[in-house]
Amino acid sequence: MSQSSMRGMRLGTQSLESERNVAFEARTVHSYLCPQGHISELKFSATAEVPETWECKSCARTAVLLIDGVPVEPIGKDEKTPRSHWEMLLERRTVDELQILLDEQLVNLRARRESARLAAEAAKASA
Repeated sequence: MSQSSMRGMRLGTQSLESERNVAFEARTVHSYLCPQGHISELKFSATAEVPETWECKSCARTAVLLIDGVPVEPIGKDEKTPRSHWEMLLERRTVDELQILLDEQLVNLRARRESARLAAEAAKASA
């Protein structure tokens, strides 16, 4: 077993391939500015279509592309506000259905509490 192991090798952490005969794609650097003033610099392929907006790396707000230091106004895209849990719930069920489910769960909860109280009283009485 010891003869078949690769001693001193960090498997999976280093590539055994060289960069010989590899042609790298031309790249360009583009900057994005968020409302908080953070600037994110990203590298894109020279042939890629550069998006007008990008998520800020620091604060996760929507950053806009800077061209020659001037922010570009995004075309027709409003900033999305995150939906709340309640809004997502209302997409799946009506308020009446939710009220029925709530009532059922309250009945179950009260029954469990009552059975636990009775079991504790029985244990106390037998002790």
